[in-house]
Amino acid sequence: MPLLQINTNISIDNARSLATDASALVASMLGKPESYVMVNVNPDQALTFAGTDEGAAHLKLKSLGLAESETAKYSEQLCGFMQQKLGIDPGRIYIEFDGPPRHMWGWDNKTF
Repeated sequence: MPLLQINTNISIDNARSLATDASALVASMLGKPESYVMVNVNPDQALTFAGTDEGAAHLKLKSLGLAESETAKYSEQLCGFMQQKLGIDPGRIYIEFDGPPRHMWGWDNKTF
């Protein structure tokens, strides 16, 4: 049930392609089937960082069983992805990690 939300002030010509690439990355990073991965891309956001509107991004990665010991590695991979795909400097990216309890995540008329 991984969910990656990408909010950025960058214009993206093909947000669906970015979402598809991000979906494959998240599945690979977390070792989970891509059939459970959801990606939400929000380009052209009114987003500033350090008082400027230069390229920046705010990401949220939520997944059941997200290991705190792995978040530094995930941060490196996600920042690298954003830099490669959108040219955003990793120093202008914030990432929130969340590992909710199974009963706090619903799907298919039930919870996990």
